[in-house]
Amino acid sequence: MPSSKFILFGYNSTMPLTADQEKLIKQDIKSKVFLQGPAGSGKTTAGIHWLTKLIKAGIPPHQILIFTPQRTLSLPYQNTLYQEEVQAHGPVNSLTLGGLARRMVDLFWPLVGIDAGFGTPNKAPNFLTLETAQYYMAHLVRPLIEEKGLFDSLTINRNRIYAQILDNLNKAAVVGFPYEEIGGRLKSAWVGDIEQLHIYDDVQFCADQFRSFCLENNLLDFSLQVEVFLKHLWTSPMCRSYLSQFYRHLIVDNIEEDTPVTHDILKEWLPDFESALIIFDQEAGYRSFLGADVESAQSLKDSCDKIINFEKNLVSEDGIRQVSLGINNAIARLKGTPQSNPEPSFEAVRAAIVSPAENPKYFPGMVAWVADQIANLINDGVSPGEIVVLAPFMPDVLRFTLTNRLDELGIPNQSHRPSRSLRDEPATQTMLTLGRIAFHSWEMLPERINLAYALVQAIDGLDLVRAQLLTAYAYKKSGSDFPLHPFEAIPPHVRDRVTFRVGERYDRLRNWLENINTQAELPLDFFLNKLFGEVLSQPGYGFHDKLDSGNTVAILIESIQKFRWAIGEQLVSDEISIGKEYIQMVNEGVIAAQYVQSWETGDEDAVLLSPAYTFLISNRPVDVQFWLDIGSPSWYQRLDQPLTHPYVLSRAWEHGELWDAEDELAASYQSLQRLSVGLLNRCRKKVYLGMSDLDVRGYENRGLLIRIIQNILQHARRETS
Repeated sequence: MPSSKFILFGYNSTMPLTADQEKLIKQDIKSKVFLQGPAGSGKTTAGIHWLTKLIKAGIPPHQILIFTPQRTLSLPYQNTLYQEEVQAHGPVNSLTLGGLARRMVDLFWPLVGIDAGFGTPNKAPNFLTLETAQYYMAHLVRPLIEEKGLFDSLTINRNRIYAQILDNLNKAAVVGFPYEEIGGRLKSAWVGDIEQLHIYDDVQFCADQFRSFCLENNLLDFSLQVEVFLKHLWTSPMCRSYLSQFYRHLIVDNIEEDTPVTHDILKEWLPDFESALIIFDQEAGYRSFLGADVESAQSLKDSCDKIINFEKNLVSEDGIRQVSLGINNAIARLKGTPQSNPEPSFEAVRAAIVSPAENPKYFPGMVAWVADQIANLINDGVSPGEIVVLAPFMPDVLRFTLTNRLDELGIPNQSHRPSRSLRDEPATQTMLTLGRIAFHSWEMLPERINLAYALVQAIDGLDLVRAQLLTAYAYKKSGSDFPLHPFEAIPPHVRDRVTFRVGERYDRLRNWLENINTQAELPLDFFLNKLFGEVLSQPGYGFHDKLDSGNTVAILIESIQKFRWAIGEQLVSDEISIGKEYIQMVNEGVIAAQYVQSWETGDEDAVLLSPAYTFLISNRPVDVQFWLDIGSPSWYQRLDQPLTHPYVLSRAWEHGELWDAEDELAASYQSLQRLSVGLLNRCRKKVYLGMSDLDVRGYENRGLLIRIIQNILQHARRETS
C-alpha cells in the first residue's frame, strides 16, 4: 500500500515530532500511558510513532494489539507497516469490541454453547451481519405486526422498527444491563402520552422473542456475541490466559468513542499487558448514539502509570481556533453557565468564516453558491482533496444536485454515506432489476418504469425516453415466457427511434439473461457476478470503466454471500428462495454495513461530500470545509427514534429519572458543541457557511447554529469596538 494513503488520513511520518510527541516517545517501552488532547494535536501521529518504536525494539508484531471503536480508525496504524523504514515482519492485530467477541466465541465455542443456552451447542455458531440480523428480526416481527397489531399506533417504516429493536439489544450489551430491562428503562423515563408505554412493551416483547429465536437456532447477532463473551468467556481462566499470552502490547485510539463495556474490559485487562497507550480525544464523544461514553473512557486514567496532555491544535490556523472559542462562549451564554474565556477577535472570525453576501431564498440557490465557491477555490490553487462539503445528513436531493453541478464544472468529487440503503444505489437497482427479469419464475417482475431506468444504467448510449419506448414494446409482464422480447420483434418505426446500435446491445443483454439459467439456476450472488463480468463491465455497457459502480456491485455481491451463508437452510428450502428473500429485504430498505474499502479506494484528490459525523470519525483534516443548510435543526437535534433512546439507555442515566424538555435542550447544546468544535479542529483555514431562507422542503431556516454564529459575531464586534 503506498505511503500516500498514509498521508491521506492526515498522518505524515516524515514530519518532525513536536515537543509533546517527543515526550511520549521518550517514555519507557514498558510504560502504560494515558494520552489526552484535542483533535488535531498529533495524538494519533504520536501513537503511530509509538507503534514504530515497538516494532523497532524487536517486539513481534503479532503480540501488538490495536484496539479501536471501528475498523477504519485502525487504518493509519496498519498503513505504517507498509513503510520501508518500519520493516515489520508480520501483521499487527487490530480489533474492535465486536471483532474480539466474535473471535473468542468462535474459538471457544465448545466451552460456551451449553452454558449460554443455545439449542444445538454441538453445531457451529452462525454469526449474523447487520443485514441478516434485520432479516431474522423481520421474519419474527412482521407476523406480530400484521396478526397481533403490535406497533399499530406508529406510522414509521417497518425497517426502522426492526433496526431500533436491534439497536436496543446492542445498547443493553455495550452499556452492560440485562436486555430484559429495555422496556422498563424506556418506560421509566417517559413523560408523554400513555400510548407510548404500550409501544415500549411491544419493543420488549419483540426483543425477548428475537433473543429466544437466536438461542434456539445458534444465531448470534452483535448483542448476543458481546453478551456471550462477557458472561462466559471473559470470566474464563482459559480465555483470559489465551488473550494475555497472545497480546502483550496494547494501543487504544479514540477510546472516548467506545462503549462502557469496552472500558470495563480494558480496565481489567491492562495489568496483563507489558505496555499500553490509551489515546483520548477531548471534546469528542460523537458516537454517543451508538453507546459511546466519555466519562467511562476517562476512568481508564486510573489504570495507567502516566498521563500526558497534548495542549495545542496543530491543524487549525488562528482564525479557525478563534471561531471554536466563540462557539464555546456562545453556547455557554445560551445555557446560562459562567464562562471566563476571552471573546474571539472579530477580524479573525470574519477572515475564517465565509458566507453569502445575501442568503439565497431557496435551497438550489445555496447549492449553486457552494459549487461556485468550490470552483473559485480550485482556480486559486486549492487542491480538490483539501475541500469537504458537510451536512448533518446527505439526502439524495442534495447529493444529486451538488454532484451534477460539480460534474458540470469539471470538478472531481466523491461522496461517502455509510448508512445509505443498498436499494438507493443506481448500480444496485440495475443489478437486482435485471436479476428479477432473469429469475422471472420468482414472480417478482419489476414495473416498466423501473426496468427502463435499469436499462439506461446498463446500456451505454440509451436515454430514458428511448428506454421507456423500448420497454413499452419489448417488455411483457404477463405469461410464463421470458418477459423480454427480441429487438426485431418490435415495430420498425420504434427500432429506428431506439437505434440499431442500442438494439444490438439490448439483444446481447436480453439473450444472456434468458440463457443464463437454462441448465441450472444459479445462486443470486453467482448470477450477479457473471452478469457484471460477462456483460455490464464490457464496452458498450453502462458499468464499463466505472469504478464506483464496480465497487457498489462488489459490496452487493458480498452482502448477498453473507446473507446466503447466514440463512442457509434454516428458514428457506433452496438457494433460489434465498435470492428472492434477499431482494425482498433490500426492497424494505435494509442498510448495508460500513465497508472498509469504501474509505480506502476513494480518490485522494476529489472534493468529498459527507455527513458531518461520518467525516468526524474519519479523522481527516482539510484546508476548507463547507457547512450546508446551517439553519437546519438536524445539526443538533437527535433523530426521531420512537422505539429507543440513546441517553436513557446509557450508563450515565439514572434509572427512573424522567427525560423532559430541559434534558432534550441540554443534549442539543452538547451535540452541537461537540460537532461544531470537532469539525473546526479538523479544518486548517476556512469554513464556508451555506444557507438559504427556505430549506429543501420549503420550511423557514432558523436553527440554533445560525443563531450561534450571529451571537459570535455580535460579541466579537462589541469586544473589538
